[in-house]
Amino acid sequence: MSSRTYDLDRAHVFHSWSAQAEITPMVITGAKGSEIWDEDGTRYLDFSSQLVFTNIGHGHPKVVAAIQEQAARLCTISPVHANEQRSEAARMIAERTPPGLDKVFFTNGGAEAVEHATRMARLHTGRHKIMSAYRSYHGGTHTAVNVTGDPRRWASDTATAGTVHFFGPFLYRSEFHSASQQDECDRALEHLRHTIEHEGPATIAAIILETVPGTSGIMVPPPGYLTGVRRLCDEHGIVLIADEVMCGFGRTGAWLAIDHFDIVPDLITFAKGVNSGYVPLGGVVINEAIAETFAHRPYPGGLTYSGHPLAAAAAVATMTAMEDEGIVQNAARLGTDVIGPALAAIAQRHDCVGEIRGLGVFWAIELVSDPVTREPLAPYGGSSPAMGEILGACKQAGLLPFANFNRIHVVPPCTISDDDARRGLDILDQALALGDRHIG
Repeated sequence: MSSRTYDLDRAHVFHSWSAQAEITPMVITGAKGSEIWDEDGTRYLDFSSQLVFTNIGHGHPKVVAAIQEQAARLCTISPVHANEQRSEAARMIAERTPPGLDKVFFTNGGAEAVEHATRMARLHTGRHKIMSAYRSYHGGTHTAVNVTGDPRRWASDTATAGTVHFFGPFLYRSEFHSASQQDECDRALEHLRHTIEHEGPATIAAIILETVPGTSGIMVPPPGYLTGVRRLCDEHGIVLIADEVMCGFGRTGAWLAIDHFDIVPDLITFAKGVNSGYVPLGGVVINEAIAETFAHRPYPGGLTYSGHPLAAAAAVATMTAMEDEGIVQNAARLGTDVIGPALAAIAQRHDCVGEIRGLGVFWAIELVSDPVTREPLAPYGGSSPAMGEILGACKQAGLLPFANFNRIHVVPPCTISDDDARRGLDILDQALALGDRHIG
């Protein structure tokens, strides 16, 4: 049944990444914890964390209260002034990054963080090129979408943005004909070295990598890969940017995904989980050398709402809740004890499941129509009737999944209960039987 909210949306709202006449958006009226509900009162278990950002779940009372209290005290102020919540948020973020990364430039989201990180790298090095992986997503603004490697870049890519792409490691769909994770790591690093050499090391300002790629497939890098990238950057004076927008702040079962790999980047971009998206916030964490570049030289960039008091208050409350309630540790436990084992069992039961992979509450199910040839159940950059059937069955059963191309991502809040996680996985298990019917 149509409602005023839906009718107004269709009349006036222009949706992102969509053909406007072909969408029928759900009208969501409320959310709590790991559930959302629509205008008819139908409840859905949120296995998407929306766009993978409600890391502490919906409506956390401590964060809601912090936003309300801050609104009553100081709702907004120009970023040229210091304010208590921005200062405290910066301190708390710097505490959770490697030593030497102590300065935080706040933005309104992840794409802006990438825009400013790449700008800082270019100004710091005096070079222009930015290198990134093909299987990546870094945002929808000009530089961010050109740095992006997946098909969302294509419509905006005029080959003039100074970006260069390379293949990262992904053993299941290896570009390097590898037979092991070690082979994949070694060959991916050799490929990257050759790409740097052929592009001209003195022209490359930065390499930006999602520490664990998100919407492009949650491909956990093999041991040694990120360390090898760090060595290549050091060898050639290239800035290493770790994009933690989606994988940071508890998502992988660590405060930051780089914590799993023992590397120190030069810049870190963040957003999403830093305050669970309750108020838009992102930023760049900056090392000493790059910060010093702008000690007596103005940084030519800024935002009207940089470090907005409401957003910063939400970040302080979110990080405090994550610390006090052991939310990061819970995410790690869920991955090890609940989600990982359940997905391994699901993979054994369904021929359409080619691979499962992930960490914490950050997992991908790779779906195929042929387990031998690994033909995807949907084409790269698109969907398919088979995927539509599976996703429709999930929704009908009360599960809101996250899907991209031929994959379903299991990315619930880090606070989801074991029972709710198992309930959602059971729904997925049943829905995947529809995928098995499409095995060729």
